Amino acid sequence: HGRAIANSPFGIAIRGGTGSTSSPSVLKMSTTADAAVSSALSASAAKKDDAKLDALRTLMDREGVDVLLVPSDDPHLSEYVPQAYMRRGYLTNFNGSAGTALVTQGGAYLWTDSRYFNEANLSLNADHWQLMKQGLPKVPTISKFLTDLAEEKRNCGSNEPLRVGIDPYVHPASFATVLTEAFDSATKGLGPSAANGDDSSTEETVSLGEIVTLQSNLVDEVWEDRPAVPTSPFRVHPLEYAGKTVADKVKSIRKEMAEKKATMSVFSALDDVAYLLNVRATGDVETCPVGIGYVTITNDEVVVYCDPAKLVAEEVQTHLTEAGVVHKPYDDVVPAIEGHVAASKSNRVWIDKSRANFALCRVIPESKLIDNQNAVTPMKACKNSAEMDGMRQAHIVDGAAMAHSMAWLERTVVTEGKSVTEVEVDEVLTGFRAKQPGFVEVSFPTIAGVGPNGAIIHYRAQEGTDLLKSLDMTNPILIDSGGQYTYGTTDVTRTWHLGQATEEFIDNYTRVLKGNIGVDSMIFPENTPGFVLDVFARKALWEVGRDYGHGTGHGVGAALNVHEGPHGISPRWANKEVMKKGMVVSNEPGYYEDGNYGIRIENLLEVQYVDPADDVGEDEEPPEKPAGQKTFLKFAKLTMIPIQKNLIDTKLMSDVELDWLDSYHDEVLEKVAPLLEEGSEAMAWLKKSCEKIDRSGR
Repeated sequence: HGRAIANSPFGIAIRGGTGSTSSPSVLKMSTTADAAVSSALSASAAKKDDAKLDALRTLMDREGVDVLLVPSDDPHLSEYVPQAYMRRGYLTNFNGSAGTALVTQGGAYLWTDSRYFNEANLSLNADHWQLMKQGLPKVPTISKFLTDLAEEKRNCGSNEPLRVGIDPYVHPASFATVLTEAFDSATKGLGPSAANGDDSSTEETVSLGEIVTLQSNLVDEVWEDRPAVPTSPFRVHPLEYAGKTVADKVKSIRKEMAEKKATMSVFSALDDVAYLLNVRATGDVETCPVGIGYVTITNDEVVVYCDPAKLVAEEVQTHLTEAGVVHKPYDDVVPAIEGHVAASKSNRVWIDKSRANFALCRVIPESKLIDNQNAVTPMKACKNSAEMDGMRQAHIVDGAAMAHSMAWLERTVVTEGKSVTEVEVDEVLTGFRAKQPGFVEVSFPTIAGVGPNGAIIHYRAQEGTDLLKSLDMTNPILIDSGGQYTYGTTDVTRTWHLGQATEEFIDNYTRVLKGNIGVDSMIFPENTPGFVLDVFARKALWEVGRDYGHGTGHGVGAALNVHEGPHGISPRWANKEVMKKGMVVSNEPGYYEDGNYGIRIENLLEVQYVDPADDVGEDEEPPEKPAGQKTFLKFAKLTMIPIQKNLIDTKLMSDVELDWLDSYHDEVLEKVAPLLEEGSEAMAWLKKSCEKIDRSGR
């Protein structure tokens, strides 16, 4: 994509972006199928989109802002947000979990990452929106786009800064810092006379741009029938699964606060709040067992800020009272931080600006701010023994659910010769999960993509859509799914083909499997960041000039969010978080051909010590090694679901890799079979799927 010229709100050209060189409303389509789906959007839908933008631009005029940013986030910067906060989805019709809309008087733009390029192409109305494929070489970041826009406004003779309107509750404080610094840097780069427009006599340099914090969210004013903010009640997360009391967690945090000379810690991410208080909730955020609230910890008080409806259960009230937690109204959190800062010159607030909204952080003077990863993040990432036991059990029962589901699918499609819609595949799999003990809900919306839909990374099948497909024996299906259980969280992807796959498909499938095995088999020294391991997932694909556009692995919570930081496995070097014992990470290499098919094989892994002598217990470091020696780590498999053997080209596999597969299937059979009834079709499917792979054709 070359640099494009689009119309700016000032009637001039702006630099940067992708798409047509003639109009900002022309959306680049990656395939003929994408274009067909886009052109099928009804005229009434296009008209409504236009009405939304027209109404929003009127409000922007009222507020005196040139630009409005509409991110995906809620006040807690959640990946998945309650419907009441799905403002970007309402405005754009694109419902992927990541993306930011930017609206000016002359254009509307959406930034999203490579996971969602295909989906965004299908969802955006090309008459009104331009897709900005972030991460591609010539696509500007939002900050760069805005500084370019600000320069053009100044070059047109205006001495007024570009005014960028934001709701301070739904932007991370770190973004506000980055944008302000970008404007300051660009202003200095212009020189005094240029920076002041035509008025070269002005002594004070006028910044090219400024952030305007709006008193209300403008999208809410045009959103008819906006859903209410949910108030689902908390439930206690039992100690047998949490493994650590609230009091012990608070004690650890206060110890770190003392080391940092912090007098208050602020926790705003919903999974941090749930983990810290040993509570969970169902209904606030779809598929995530968290509830809306904040927590602050000082030397003498722990406060949860939430709607009182969340504390109606007597068991929860008793649990929090015994832990020394007091309740205050949700909206009191900003005044509480302000009050703490003002109460003493020595008071300092510890908050992670990258994971906290701008409204929380802007009331803390720089001299009183400790901007570091908070104390809960590493505690939550490194599971204790009780949490890990729950995770292991969750994956065993998940394996039983998948055995039932796949036995049904094979019988229906292969034996009975019927076709099954993607929606039905989702419903049946969820139904079998729901029969497992402790099941609460799915851990994310199931991805069941037949044929070309498997190439849409975060596809979600829906009845009544043009994209919906049915599975028969002619196409593969990619199923990425998971469950939330009271004791653990699962996330697994398998790609199945119930007919005869092509040689090309088998070749690609085998290379993806080799990548999965490559990561799984790694032994690596402590202090190794995830990006170091990523190359092993891609090696077999790179050998034939292929690759995939997403990361290889993400952290997973224990009976918490399916996506959890701070660690991951990715080619992007920005995340230097090292792998540690007790972390859970996904291992999910893939390969995708738009308009044809997608392949992904995903297992969850736990990080363990190689030497059992290093595993000295909770909250303790392994014994110090002699000079020149290191502590080494390895992965152990959590996911207990077979891999389809007749899609593997054994000639491409080494003996070690085939031994890995047979050993894995032995483990799956040993752990999952006791949960299935002898003689059932699920047991027959599991036993057949876990047989040794035939090596005779090598």
